Amino acid sequence: MILYDTKYLQLKSTVSKKGSDWVYAHRPNARDVVVILPVINNDKVLFLKEERPPLQAEGIAKYCIGLPAGLVGDERVGETIEDAIRAELLEEAGLRADKIKIMTKKAASSAGCVSETITIAVAYIPEYNIVSEPVDDGGVIVERILVKISDIPNWLREQEAKGEALTTSTLAALYYLELLKEEKI
Repeated sequence: MILYDTKYLQLKSTVSKKGSDWVYAHRPNARDVVVILPVINNDKVLFLKEERPPLQAEGIAKYCIGLPAGLVGDERVGETIEDAIRAELLEEAGLRADKIKIMTKKAASSAGCVSETITIAVAYIPEYNIVSEPVDDGGVIVERILVKISDIPNWLREQEAKGEALTTSTLAALYYLELLKEEKI
């Protein structure tokens, strides 16, 4: 049952197998979410510093460290996951990838609260060459930051120490990057 309905988000209720009410958020206009880990010249990753109103409203963090990401099918009818990966990388980072490797599909971001799933992909980009002016995504993206892969653990600790939030999808993407480095997948 739909409890609250907007163009981009619904609050729904269902009954669990044990008979209790369960309320969750659902995106009616998207089939999936893509998160892209842009690897530049095999030695740097492009991160986004973002303003996320829910985190700010609750006093959790002013900024959030994330990656280029977007909804599949919210603006482009018939869009595939691969189309969305390429479109969001170009839109939010201004970059084109030579190779894209999908690492996982149907990762649940917060399965007890939202119905959306995430596809995580690594995008290999030979050099940091902006091919299209990136957008700020309605003011959400405030900065794009290149970090050497070897510096990522310390850089993330520094961001967290400064009070920034880290998205779980970013941490998951970095897990897959580590597996790729170790050639375990």
